[in-house]
Amino acid sequence: MILAVLQARMSSSRLPGKVLADVLGRPMIERQVERLARSTRLDHLVVATSTDPSDDPLAAWCERAGVAVHRGPLDDVLGRFLGACRPIAPRHVVRLTGDCPLADPTVIDALITRHLDGGHDYSTNCWEPTFPHGMDAEVVTAAWLERLDLLARSPWEREHVTVWFRAHAGEISLGELRCEPPRPDLRLTVDHAADLAVVRRVYEALHPGDPAFTMAEVIALLDAHPEIRALNADATSVRLDGALVVGGPGWPSPAA
Repeated sequence: MILAVLQARMSSSRLPGKVLADVLGRPMIERQVERLARSTRLDHLVVATSTDPSDDPLAAWCERAGVAVHRGPLDDVLGRFLGACRPIAPRHVVRLTGDCPLADPTVIDALITRHLDGGHDYSTNCWEPTFPHGMDAEVVTAAWLERLDLLARSPWEREHVTVWFRAHAGEISLGELRCEPPRPDLRLTVDHAADLAVVRRVYEALHPGDPAFTMAEVIALLDAHPEIRALNADATSVRLDGALVVGGPGWPSPAA
């Protein structure tokens, strides 16, 4: 079983409440979930948010939308991930973050295929930045996620879930997926209001014609319309590591 865990919270320091921000008439996280539901390799999806009261609106949205949600520690994100995974007992876990509403399921599926075919412990498409920022995804075996619970002790390692692998790459089998041609110059993540403006323009341009628009179509749109790219040209954010939700609309239940 392959479980996707969508890490999301309301208390973003740069853009509070962004996961429920409106994108073409729907909450941003709903747009991401509907894209992830098109994956052919993911079996289940869980939103992993926190027990902090600030995340009550997000948890309430999940319940209304029929999206499974796990609530755990705000800062110990690794502990939150494990809490989301243990009741389901997957063999592999895909980490996703709720600030990537343009995530492409075909990219995620390709990463999963690379991970499984190579028998890797951990696979990522952002070890070296070649994909647009906002297409990041990681896959880790459940066994290694449990090992991380013992090995990752610092607050930094607990908050960033897989960052331990960066300092111990020689101790794991690492799988990588690269974007060809590389396009790390594009920002498709949402950290600032300017990023949200770009995402809204992309959805307005592409979603009405084809809700299943791809990363390639997004890139073509931004290359053809530099005025959209210019909206968040000055936005910055740290790209640390590679992104989780269980049993939403269109997803089989964990018992299926």
